[in-house]
Amino acid sequence: MKAQELMTKTPASCTPESTVREAAQLMLKHDCGCIAVVETGTMRLTGVVTDRDVACRCIAQGGGPETRVKEVMTTDPKCCHPEDDVAAVEQIMMQAQVRRVPVVDGRGNCVGMIAQADLAVRDKAVSEGELGRVVERISKPGQHEEEQSN
Repeated sequence: MKAQELMTKTPASCTPESTVREAAQLMLKHDCGCIAVVETGTMRLTGVVTDRDVACRCIAQGGGPETRVKEVMTTDPKCCHPEDDVAAVEQIMMQAQVRRVPVVDGRGNCVGMIAQADLAVRDKAVSEGELGRVVERISKPGQHEEEQSN
C-alpha cells in the first residue's frame, strides 16, 4: 500500500505567523493533534505544530495563546512522498519516534498527513501483533522522558 492511499488528503494547515490559539482551534475543528505549517500563500511545508509542541514548548515555558507558531513548531519534520510504501512510513515513525508524518510532493508542498492511527485501519493483512510492535517502537519513551520518570 502506498502513502497516498492511506493519508488524510489536504490536511489542516497554518502559517508560521499564526497564533498557537489558531493552531489549537484547527486541531479541535479537525480532530487531530498535528497541523502542517506552510509558507504564507502556498502549501510548501516549513514545519508542523503538534499538541505536544503547544503544551511543552509554549504553555510549559510561560507562553500564551497569542504566541506565534514559528516559536514552538517542529522545523524540518520527517516526511514521506505520496508514492512511498507504507512500510517506509512506519520506519520513519519508529526511527524518529513520531506519531504523524507529513506527505509532501516533489516541490515540498504538503499534500497529506499520515497518523499512527491510520496504520490501524490500512488493511486486514496486518496482524494485531505486528501493529502492536510498530506502535510500541513508535511510542518508546525518549531519554529525557525516561530520566523524568525515574
